[in-house]
Amino acid sequence: MTVPYLARLLCLSLACYFLVHTALAAMVWAAAGRAIRVAERLRPRDGARLLLALRLLPATLACVAVAGLCVPSFLWLEPSETAEEAGGACLVAALLGAAVWIAALGRASKAVAQSWRYTQICGQVARLDTVADGSLAWVVEAEVPVLALTGVFRPRVVISRGLMEALDAEQLSAALRHEDAHRRSRDNLKRLALLLAPEILPGCRAFATLERAWARVTEWAADEGAAGDARQRLALAEALVNVVRLGCAGMPAGPLATTLLENPLDLEARVGRLLETPSSGDPGGRYWAAAAGCLAGGALAALLLQPGTLYSVHWLLEGLMR
Repeated sequence: MTVPYLARLLCLSLACYFLVHTALAAMVWAAAGRAIRVAERLRPRDGARLLLALRLLPATLACVAVAGLCVPSFLWLEPSETAEEAGGACLVAALLGAAVWIAALGRASKAVAQSWRYTQICGQVARLDTVADGSLAWVVEAEVPVLALTGVFRPRVVISRGLMEALDAEQLSAALRHEDAHRRSRDNLKRLALLLAPEILPGCRAFATLERAWARVTEWAADEGAAGDARQRLALAEALVNVVRLGCAGMPAGPLATTLLENPLDLEARVGRLLETPSSGDPGGRYWAAAAGCLAGGALAALLLQPGTLYSVHWLLEGLMR
């Protein structure tokens, strides 16, 4: 199949993205179990950052490789006057690269639309009011127990009157501080980033375990941010137990929203952590992810500065086109 210049560039970019992403994603998938165990020994906030960085790493590095190596080498060394034949392997890889991005964009767009609709409904049925500790929240006049942080760029807490009346003052304050910790950490925006990160293949859920671990450790981090002393930790633990008894644990608030207890199966672990004496995590491993990132960035910069790098990349692109 004869492909013109710009179409050839697009085809090679998508093919290169798919091949690089697949290789990196396979390595991340193989290392996920070990990374989760490491993250669970760190402070929750550091562990959540590690797992998020690991999940986004394949897509990020693949985009950097395409933008920093493939595209410049093609534009510099490929003559624009000629059209070339594209091989079947290149076309298949390009189609798969386009497919994983279309799937990711579709997944993220659907989540944004659902979040927008949920926010619009909350704005219609709720009123902005001051709740415990002077916090602003959308209060729904309903007995159905609801507590969620909804929205991505301007998240707001949604709480029902029934839940406010079911929790005492300390428990309600602890629950609201938990949601505020999610807000300060921009966890809903991170959820959107996870949805935008492509999978290895369309419809594949290779990173589901890693994403669930991130969500679990993120809840630990929000608990830590909400409960500074023993009394606050106890109040938050009591609030979690009461939420399960009331039946609002796991109530859907959209893929870009956080609830006080998204997964009831995590109740025992979270209550146990809250009732334990807080630890500082593993001090020796806290910054290893940042060090690894700096090392990888330095290695990539050194690669890009090598005079023969673009020639070598162009030679590989020529082989991929055949």
